[in-house]
Amino acid sequence: MSYLRSSFRHPHAQKNKLGYTQANYEGALSTLCAGCGHDSISNSIINACFELSLEPHKIAKMSGIGCSSKTPAYFLSNSHGFNSVHGRMPSVTTGANMGNRDLTYIGVSGDGDTASIGMGQFMHLVRRNLNMVYIVMNNGVYGLTKGQDSATADLGSASKKGVPNMYEPMDLCELAISLGSGYVARSFSGDKDQLVPLIKGAIKHNGFALIDCISPCVTFNNNPQSTKSYEWVRDHKEATGKFDLVPEAAEIQVQNPNELTESIQLHDGTTLNLHRQPDSLDITCRESVLSALEEAKQNQQVLTGLLHLNTNSKDTHDIINTSSKPLNQMSESELCPGSDILESINASLR
Repeated sequence: MSYLRSSFRHPHAQKNKLGYTQANYEGALSTLCAGCGHDSISNSIINACFELSLEPHKIAKMSGIGCSSKTPAYFLSNSHGFNSVHGRMPSVTTGANMGNRDLTYIGVSGDGDTASIGMGQFMHLVRRNLNMVYIVMNNGVYGLTKGQDSATADLGSASKKGVPNMYEPMDLCELAISLGSGYVARSFSGDKDQLVPLIKGAIKHNGFALIDCISPCVTFNNNPQSTKSYEWVRDHKEATGKFDLVPEAAEIQVQNPNELTESIQLHDGTTLNLHRQPDSLDITCRESVLSALEEAKQNQQVLTGLLHLNTNSKDTHDIINTSSKPLNQMSESELCPGSDILESINASLR
């Protein structure tokens, strides 16, 4: 088996506004298990960045430890990247963001990396509202250590080891909404039409954006008794609505006149166009969303789509009033203004 990617590309491949083809956003050939949902999520990230015409060298991809945290090697090979230790991606990303706020930060984590060893860091990252996209590739198992149940495994769900999970699961979307995240979504790795617009919207959002993506583990957790399997999620998926990210200069077209449409303007002027039924939940109301998530659980449904959106949220730099000029672009005199300035600061705190 060859692990070399062919360099051939169609001479008339589609190009984005920067003149790049999708090949400019690809990475190394994946070595994950064949059929792993994580590869589908990687491809969705590639598509989202290509369609938004982002410059790869202005993106920083961050990760921790786990099958999911290997995936940054498989997309955006021309971007910056940092693979941190287990559960510590939030603090590393915070430090990088403080140094250079002008980069687009895409963090990739797993249900173990986030909901177990990294839970403390994840919670403080949300409440500080760091401007980043945080994608959880959620398969309910520890794939690198032979399939033990993770903290997101549903009660009674059984992996291929055959023992039903005895504990209540952690719902990362509910947690993020409760802690004040302004953009919270859930999707399924096999639903590219839904996932790509969600990633695009998360990138455009100013502040912390969480996407909890159910991603079946084909080796340890893709059996009928598992609520994280392809079969179970496809049978129980309940979408909040069809939506798309509409560029500011483009015409908004309603595909179905009988469908309720709500347009929400984001900070940079782009519009998130939501199509849903009249009895759909109010995504701007945290209480409504949390109630809908709990109701879906009772009905054994996986509520997907954009779950919560707050366009008025302030990111970390706005909250603590940092310099608009990134630290990595400042001169020595700007970073070290002298002892007189330091003394005046100290005096103001006495």
